[in-house]
Amino acid sequence: MIEVDGSYGEGGGQILRGAVFLSCVTRTPVRVYNIRARRPKPGLQPQHLVGLKAAAEVSGGLLEGAELGSCEVRFSPGAVSGGEYTFQIGTAGSTMLIAQELIPILAFAEGRSEVRMVGGTDVPWSPPVDYFRNVAIPAFKIIGIEASVELVRRGHFPKGAGEVRLSVVPSKLLNPVRAVERGRVETIRGISHCTNLPSHVASRQASSAERALRKAGYENIRIVSETGSNPQGGPGSGIVIWAETGTEFRIGADALGSRERRAEEVGEIAAGKLLEELQSGMALDSHLGDMLIPLVALTNGVSKIGVSKLTPHSETMIWLCSKFLGTRFRIEKLKGGGAAVEVEGKAPSKP
Repeated sequence: MIEVDGSYGEGGGQILRGAVFLSCVTRTPVRVYNIRARRPKPGLQPQHLVGLKAAAEVSGGLLEGAELGSCEVRFSPGAVSGGEYTFQIGTAGSTMLIAQELIPILAFAEGRSEVRMVGGTDVPWSPPVDYFRNVAIPAFKIIGIEASVELVRRGHFPKGAGEVRLSVVPSKLLNPVRAVERGRVETIRGISHCTNLPSHVASRQASSAERALRKAGYENIRIVSETGSNPQGGPGSGIVIWAETGTEFRIGADALGSRERRAEEVGEIAAGKLLEELQSGMALDSHLGDMLIPLVALTNGVSKIGVSKLTPHSETMIWLCSKFLGTRFRIEKLKGGGAAVEVEGKAPSKP
């Protein structure tokens, strides 16, 4: 059994999700203690409980200590099996964080998986569903994971009540990748949305982001506006934009609306984030780097990726991969704040 100190590094829910994901794909029991020790409310919250129980269900695993507020859990995974699953978070907890955990687990299943999840789709401190669909999912495909995310309805903080459906096809082997520097920006695309709000909110967010990007010298820009309603959820808005460059990977950024922000400010924030990501010259944005680092560690070969910033989440995943897989990462800090991350992957063996 591998022992994981949940207070290591950034000390949040990511280390728990990462440990459970690696436990499943390596068939290694794990004990995680000091869970979310550095957060104002330490221990498991509803979102984390759903993620744990979801991993246990798809892997036929055993869980101990999976209770609200618990600071320690033990998890013993079984064989990951495909099938149809439904997971209800019950709050505005992020469906995309659970998807980030489940998709690589189900990629090593014996059969195809269809997963329905109800909760938050566009909430703070989590990848929005449009980022996941348009930046993360295409990147997963490059590495060898065939998955899709269908948005049924949006759910914002604090009510949630959004719904997404995942589809994951088993992967025989993950592909090593080499993508350090990005190419020339060819196009910038995006989706600006609002739910249970006047349609002009979405269009103002989009127009503001376009103005900021054109002012920075970019021309081929198209951000579509989407409006919708969710009788069970509350009002909310947001925008996700991404750049398509000479490399296969897209570079993304996002911003969420709030009562304190005018729609124009939301668009400007998203554009500013994207410009900052592009300034590094790296092939991957910081959030995509968080997601791909543990995946390249599971490939059968040497990968080298360039990330705009090595975040605490990335550093935590590097540490976890070394514990579960014995992999060694080589990190080269580059000008502009980016980093090149190289690793010789270790594909999980079949039981």
